[in-house]
Amino acid sequence: MFKKILIANRGEIACRVAATARRLGVKTVAVYSDADTGAKHVQVCDEAVHVGGSAPKDSYLRWERILEAAKATGAEAVHPGYGFLSENEDFAKACAAAGLVFIGPPASAILAMGLKAESKRLMEAAGVPLVPGYHGADQDPALLQREADRIGYPVLIKASAGGGGKGMRVVDKSEDFAAALASCQREAINSFGSDAVLIEKYVQRPRHIEIQVFGDTHGNCVYLFERDCSVQRRHQKVLEEAPAPGMTEALRAQMGAAAVAAAQAVNYVGAGTVEFIVEQVGDYGLAGADQGFAAGSPQGETAPLGSVGARFFFMEMNTRLQVEHPVTEAITGLDLVEWQLRVACGEPLPLRQDQLRIQGHAIEARICAENPDKQFLPATGTLQVYRKPAATSFERGTVRVDDGVREGDTISPFYDSMVAKLIVHGDTREQALARLDTALAHTHIVGLHTNVQFLRHVVRCGAFATAQLDTALIQREAAVLFQQETVGLPAAVAAVVAHTLHAEKALQGADPFSRRDGWQSHGLSQRRFEFVWQDQPRSARLNYLHDGTLSLSLEGDEAMSGLLRFAADGAGLWVQWGSAPRVFSQLDWQGETAHLFTPQGATRITVLDPLAHAGEAAQEGGRLTAPMPGKVVSFAVKAGDRVKAGQTLAVMEAMKMEHTISAPQDGVVAELLFAPGDQVADGAELLRLG
Repeated sequence: MFKKILIANRGEIACRVAATARRLGVKTVAVYSDADTGAKHVQVCDEAVHVGGSAPKDSYLRWERILEAAKATGAEAVHPGYGFLSENEDFAKACAAAGLVFIGPPASAILAMGLKAESKRLMEAAGVPLVPGYHGADQDPALLQREADRIGYPVLIKASAGGGGKGMRVVDKSEDFAAALASCQREAINSFGSDAVLIEKYVQRPRHIEIQVFGDTHGNCVYLFERDCSVQRRHQKVLEEAPAPGMTEALRAQMGAAAVAAAQAVNYVGAGTVEFIVEQVGDYGLAGADQGFAAGSPQGETAPLGSVGARFFFMEMNTRLQVEHPVTEAITGLDLVEWQLRVACGEPLPLRQDQLRIQGHAIEARICAENPDKQFLPATGTLQVYRKPAATSFERGTVRVDDGVREGDTISPFYDSMVAKLIVHGDTREQALARLDTALAHTHIVGLHTNVQFLRHVVRCGAFATAQLDTALIQREAAVLFQQETVGLPAAVAAVVAHTLHAEKALQGADPFSRRDGWQSHGLSQRRFEFVWQDQPRSARLNYLHDGTLSLSLEGDEAMSGLLRFAADGAGLWVQWGSAPRVFSQLDWQGETAHLFTPQGATRITVLDPLAHAGEAAQEGGRLTAPMPGKVVSFAVKAGDRVKAGQTLAVMEAMKMEHTISAPQDGVVAELLFAPGDQVADGAELLRLG
């Protein structure tokens, strides 16, 4: 086993690799950028070396600096994690030239599978089924347009050197192809340094099923079963689970054999994932317990995927450890990072195919800094509150949290928006779902938008609960996933008032004449609370009654009136208003905004001081501001142009993704305030409409 390795990555994956290395007695070296000075991954490693500026191109992609750090610290090997340099064949070659072991596949395998068009040709030769498409080297836009028209819409444009959903567009009709191609190529250049693309038929109602494979230097190769990654947004995974719901043993063996054949075609060594698209018709393959997935046969009939007429297609191979590897670890009881280290040391695979077993069901939720209700707009900010559910640190158990941040850390615009991964395991899928919902309820983040509540909506929705899965689930179930408030105004008002009174009592002591809660020696007293809820002003009136009880009423809603009761319990309060059920609530303040967490869900409500807000300026109009820090890619208009509401005005790039800025109303462009290529701050005014 190695004595010391360098981890050429950051965040949660660097922390994850360091945890296994520590357990095996292997010393670790972290690398870090300006933005990551003092980051969690720097603290958990034994040594750390600064490698450059905050932008990835100035630090985590500067492999010559990383190799210098490895040599200077005496590291014997480099673990690339995922992203950044993990699938860069030049980096793998440079490691070998420097006398370092690259903890990953051979450079030749990375090259063969990294170029999607070339990998399609290799898979075709190996007998692995492919989606109809164009994978040629000729990238003339006119030719690509003709190929898309030939294949038939909808088609998928995909960056040939891409991954992670970047450089990918679905096109529904011919007239939209040119604009989608240009946008896809820009994003591909920014993310991968190549604008080459391939065109494929966009499979309707697809399941995204991937097979975990592992090879060693002794010619052995196994598959560690499958993961279902069908729930996606922007072609990026949101929830992953193993095993895939509805999978039959016959189909598992068929897809596993295809994945192993794909790996062996490139002499694969180490951890890799072969991703497949499964075409569905009928009832999502859940009609019978022994049917498995329903797939379109060549005759268009419904058939089990394990049968002759089944259709699944090779999509790509990721030549690295995947973000979602923990669900495979949970159902197998194995440490895949340990396997990586052992294989890289020249050891044979620890187990044969016939020794591998599936134990229970596991689901992973990616917790990201983003606003799902605003088209998953990435968010930046400080983790003012970051509380996690109780978890086992690594071993297979009910709950596991993988992260690379701590409370007080900043989520910057320089890197991916993922904050943490929440992984649960149960004996059955139903048990795992219940544990995931509970774990999400105990995940409290304040300081920036996250997708935690959105994930709870997905887990609770009928389609996901009954495994009616495909990559369009989020769009299809939008009505029950977005703009959902599971904690209503009455519960929010009662909780805020109760927490306010409880805090005042704790601060002010028992002297009634120094209290500000409305106490007086005779008669009744009232107190008014002003709120903003879902952008609407609301108010409530609290009455202090003769017998010492409290009566709360919501103005404008006669039905919402009754006694308010509350009692402290650990970090929160049990609150009951009138005849409503008693609810446990926890509250965290961010300025005037109260962030409320309950087992039913979470919400925010702003408590106003009327004097502080008197005379505020009227709402501004005609301004368009950057929704996040980033770079201006292009403007689609110029000064003097007339625009319509919804028309594209500008394109920004942040957190490795492109974002379109649209006109909120009809108007005339008065002025452009930046130029393409300019970096802008969050809230910066980009242009003015007259």
